[in-house]
Amino acid sequence: MTSLWLQTAYSRDSYPPLGNDIECDVCIIGGGLSGIATAYFLAMAGKDVVLLEKDSILHGATGHSTGKLTVQHDLVYSDLLKKFGKENARTYYNVNKQAVDFGRSIARAEELMESESILFSQTKQGTAQLRREVEAYQELGIPGSLGKDFELPLPFETTLKIRGETQIHPVRFGQRLAQLAVEAGARIYEQSDVFGMDLDKRYLVLLSRAEVRFKELVLCTHYPVEAIRGLQIMKLSVDRSYIVATEAAMPLQGQYISVDSPKRSVRTAHIDGKSYFLLSGESHTAGTEKETQTHYDRLYQEIQDVYQLSEPTHGWSAQDPQTPDIIPYAGVITSSMPYVYLCTGFRKWGLSNSLASARIISDQILGQSNKAAALYSPNRTGFGSFFMQALKVNSLVVKEFAGGHLTRFGNPICTHMGCRTRWNEGDETWDCPCHGSRFRKDGSVLEGPAMKPLDL
Repeated sequence: MTSLWLQTAYSRDSYPPLGNDIECDVCIIGGGLSGIATAYFLAMAGKDVVLLEKDSILHGATGHSTGKLTVQHDLVYSDLLKKFGKENARTYYNVNKQAVDFGRSIARAEELMESESILFSQTKQGTAQLRREVEAYQELGIPGSLGKDFELPLPFETTLKIRGETQIHPVRFGQRLAQLAVEAGARIYEQSDVFGMDLDKRYLVLLSRAEVRFKELVLCTHYPVEAIRGLQIMKLSVDRSYIVATEAAMPLQGQYISVDSPKRSVRTAHIDGKSYFLLSGESHTAGTEKETQTHYDRLYQEIQDVYQLSEPTHGWSAQDPQTPDIIPYAGVITSSMPYVYLCTGFRKWGLSNSLASARIISDQILGQSNKAAALYSPNRTGFGSFFMQALKVNSLVVKEFAGGHLTRFGNPICTHMGCRTRWNEGDETWDCPCHGSRFRKDGSVLEGPAMKPLDL
C-alpha cells in the first residue's frame, strides 16, 4: 500500500532533469515543502532560483505526512517556556501561526479544510500534562481551552482545543506552491541527483555531470547532507511512525492527538468526493526494528476493532529528524560560510515548520530581519561548527564511527558511514539505524544521507 496523498495527487507533467551547466542566485537542494516554499518566497522577491530534486518533488517526508497544518505541535509550549523562556516560546508560536495563515491564503478548496486541533487525555497523568500546557497557552496568549469536546469512540478525560486550524492535502498543496514558484520565475528540476559540491568555489556537480554555480546554497533535504559524500552528522535523531487510511463516511470536525501512551493521531480527509479516516502512531527510532509490519498490523486492527471501519486501503510510514532541543534548524550553517543555509529537524511538524523555515531563510538571503532567526539558528547547538568540522576530518570520523559496528554480521552495510542496515518487513526496505538512510529492496537509495546503493 502507498501514501493516500501521493496516490491522489494532481496529475501533472514531470519537471525536466538538469542536463546542462547553469548559474543562479540561489540553488536549493530538496523538493519537499520546505525547498518549494523557499523557492517560491525567493522567486517572488526577484531572485534567480534553481531547485534540484533527486527523485520527484513531494515524494519524501511531505508526501508521507499526516497533513496537519497547525500550531498545536503536541505538548510543546510548556516545554518551550521552560527551555527557552516566554519570548522565544511566543516567537515559535508566531512563526508557525504565520505559516498556517500563509497556507490558508494560497490554498485552493480541494487542498485545504478548516479544522479544530485537539489534544486529549485518557489518564490523570495526561490530564495534568494538558493543564500545564493550557497554562502555557494562557501565558503566551495562545487561544486554546480545556473542555470535553470529543468525537472519537474512546474513553477520555479532558481535551485541549485550538479553533480555526487547518488540515491540508500536503501533496496537492505542495504542487500548487511549486506551480506558483515556477510562475514567479523559479526553475525546478527533477531526477537531478547531486553528486558532489565545492562550497568554497560555490558550485555543485550532478550525477549527469551538469554543474550548477550559485551565489547562495540552501539544503532542504530530509537529512541535511545528502549531497555531501560521506559526511557524518550525529546531532539529529530520526523517528519513524506509521499511518493507515480507509474510506469512511465519518468526517470529523477535529484533528486529534492523544497525550498518553500509546500515542495516536487521528484526522479525516475529503478527496474527490470520498471521505477517508487516517490513524497514525507506533513511533520508534528509525532502523532499530526489523518486524515493522507489526506496527502496521496494530493500526489495521485498531481501525477495524475500535473505530468499526473497513480494512485500510492505504498505509505508509514517515521519517522525522529531530534536533536535540526540539526547535528545527533553519538558517546560515556557520558564520564562516554565510552563503550556505539549511533547514531540517521538524520532528513530526514539518508542514508549518517547513513554511516557517522557508520564510526565515528567505528573509536572511534577502537581507530582511526575522525574529525567529536566532531561535532556529543551526549553530545554536553547535551544529554548524560540527558540520564544517566533519567536512574537514571526514576520513577520521568514518574510521572511528564504523569501528563500533564491526561486530554485526549478515545484513548489508550502509554506504553512508558503514553501519549495518536492518530489513524493514513492513515497507520492504533496508534501513540504517545510525543516520536514517533507507534503501529499496534492490539496494538503490530511497532516502539519504547515503548516496551509493547497497552492495547486495
